[in-house]
Amino acid sequence: MIIEKLLRRFDISSEREDYIKIHDTVESGIEFKGTNLWILIFAIFIASVGLNVNSTAVIIGAMLVSPLMGPILGMGYSIATYDFSLFRKALVNYLFAIVAGLLTSAIYFYVTPIYQAHSELLARTQPNIYDVIIALVGGLAGIVAISSKNKGNVIPGVAIATALMPPLCTAGYGLATANWGFFFGAFYLLTINTVFIGTATLITVRLLQYPIRDYANEHQKTMANRWVSFLVLLTTIPSIYYGYLLVQKEHFIQNANNFITNESYIEGDFLLKHELDPAKKQIKLIYGGKLINDSEKKRLNSRKAIYGLASTTVIVQQGFSINDVSGDLTQSDRYQAEINQLKTELSRNIQRQDSIGALNKATGLLFNEIKPLFPDVRYCSAERQTFFTNGGKTSNYTVVVLGSANLRQTGRDFTKIKNWLQVRLKSDSIKLYVEKAVP
Repeated sequence: MIIEKLLRRFDISSEREDYIKIHDTVESGIEFKGTNLWILIFAIFIASVGLNVNSTAVIIGAMLVSPLMGPILGMGYSIATYDFSLFRKALVNYLFAIVAGLLTSAIYFYVTPIYQAHSELLARTQPNIYDVIIALVGGLAGIVAISSKNKGNVIPGVAIATALMPPLCTAGYGLATANWGFFFGAFYLLTINTVFIGTATLITVRLLQYPIRDYANEHQKTMANRWVSFLVLLTTIPSIYYGYLLVQKEHFIQNANNFITNESYIEGDFLLKHELDPAKKQIKLIYGGKLINDSEKKRLNSRKAIYGLASTTVIVQQGFSINDVSGDLTQSDRYQAEINQLKTELSRNIQRQDSIGALNKATGLLFNEIKPLFPDVRYCSAERQTFFTNGGKTSNYTVVVLGSANLRQTGRDFTKIKNWLQVRLKSDSIKLYVEKAVP
């Protein structure tokens, strides 16, 4: 009974629009002439300006104005109902719209004095599997809205989410500037949106059992379905590869930032800046302060494997060295060197003050490292604490508490664990406590 009530919430049959009205709505959105054509041209100009000046708000406005969704929905709908004459009409109009859009945006980008590629342009040149998912779900939302009497504001939302205009204009930018990487990347994103919005429309129309609009024999149906399957597969395969590269890049950046946060401190130096190159798997660290010796460089390279960066190259560079200051330098240079040295000391003091917070953040990583070495350890806590004595003296220790499932075995390993912690935390002031792990 409960399941039936739940399923009825997903039932859209009672809200379904009349099939004739749905067909007329789809057909009316296909043609690009008169008003629709001028609206398309204006939308292309708006999107091109937005991309040119890197304005997200302007780009969203262009997507709301654009009538480009109509022919794509028409192609999916016509294949689903085997209305091949409507499909040809939708395809011709869509190709006309693409050519018009490319020429319009290319002309704009050819004459504009602002030719730098901003982030909004770059974002449309590297499509991946996530764009496939967005286009597919957006297409489902679009055709369900058209099929319903309660259309609401879904179609404008789908136009924004699937972003048909920006990749078309970005392709126009690539055409105008002969930047073929931009052109093909953006055109591939446009192809993804086209194929999967159309595919989502086809699937929905078939599932809702729309009436067949035209007669088609079995051979025609088979060929149509095969062509759709082929285009879907051809479009999807590169996106999976690019999605894999995106995930690898994000993992590298996350691991590299963790490495830099926890391991980049060098006594007497401060990190001026760092550069990450995911493609080359390279981390460049540029320091200022005292001259960095080879042992520090080796230490940094020896720690990278802990963060999943075994194949990564860590390059340590000296931005400037206090040792470079000599009597030959001008008074101004000596003052600057002294300022830099003060900055080094200030940075070191700040890092010391933040050591408690950094240690807390690193506790999870510490547990992940100690677990394979001592499997009986169930949890771990580390905190910097100050100990007071009757004489008023204070001592600072890093207090580490381990929860063990086997106290006897961990007790035998106590010395090994403490020695490992001293090396890992780079501190001799370690107080280690072991307790019975709470189930």
